[in-house]
Amino acid sequence: MLNPPDFRKVKTYPLRSRASKVRLADFARLPRVPGSTRDWLASLPGILAAKNFRAFVEVVVKAHRGRRPVLLMMGAHMLKCGLGPLILHLLQRRIVTAVAVTGASVVHDFELAYQGATSEDVAENLDDGSFGFAEETGRIINEAVAAGARRGWGIGEAIGREILRRRLPHRTHSLFANAVTWKIPVTVHVGIGTDIIYQHPACDGAAWGQGSYRDFKTLAGVVGDLRGGVVMNWGSAVILPEVFLKALSVARNLGRKADGFTAANFDMNVQYRPLENIVRRPTMKGGGRGYVFVGHHEIMFPLFVQAVRDRLGRA
Repeated sequence: MLNPPDFRKVKTYPLRSRASKVRLADFARLPRVPGSTRDWLASLPGILAAKNFRAFVEVVVKAHRGRRPVLLMMGAHMLKCGLGPLILHLLQRRIVTAVAVTGASVVHDFELAYQGATSEDVAENLDDGSFGFAEETGRIINEAVAAGARRGWGIGEAIGREILRRRLPHRTHSLFANAVTWKIPVTVHVGIGTDIIYQHPACDGAAWGQGSYRDFKTLAGVVGDLRGGVVMNWGSAVILPEVFLKALSVARNLGRKADGFTAANFDMNVQYRPLENIVRRPTMKGGGRGYVFVGHHEIMFPLFVQAVRDRLGRA
């Protein structure tokens, strides 16, 4: 039997010495004139996806006005595609009341807070074995998760608190830091080995398992209150659809009335798990409804946010 490699011997490098493809200067911003998309959206045909998109916007607005939960689930590319400012807008105004993310979201959120840039060139750095070995990313994130596990925190809370404690220069752009400040649950659901942070010698697998399990329990509580609310998944093809289905099963097993909600999946193509585990199966009974929208997130999400803003009449 082969011996596993000793991760303590891996070579890391300073994060700021690495070229990053994504910078805060390129991020999305809210249009200066509220209502600028209203007439255009109204001009779309009342048929198929256009009709469904307007209907879904109405559902989100109704849930917000009725103080029902709106759960945003998303892959890490939502942050990497420059959509963080729009996500924070929805959170600050309690239009979105909870967020669930995959593990890579921690990497991009931390790096943006730390240096205002993220996303390395994978093909370039893989060749010499430096891919994923930025020292600060691996060490600080792993130390935060380990410390959080000792305090009984989930990963989302642990990362947010560490960014605030260190007063990272771009912390106002951080999903996790703002969520801690605003007391909004942001849960992280990991697959050990899927993200660069598990390569670092400071990684404690038990701490990641404990923190992610704590976040799973938090998500089950959020899902248990979804009646009359909304869940939307932006681009997670496997992990979050599976996690959501199990959280929903736990909630219903414990007698929570987790039905009668609206579910929507946004992605560049239609995939099996989001279609079945978010859109179809959970809404088959109890008066729910499911929607599927296909398109690039860097176009669809700003359109969605602005449509909601227009309906609410808010800047």
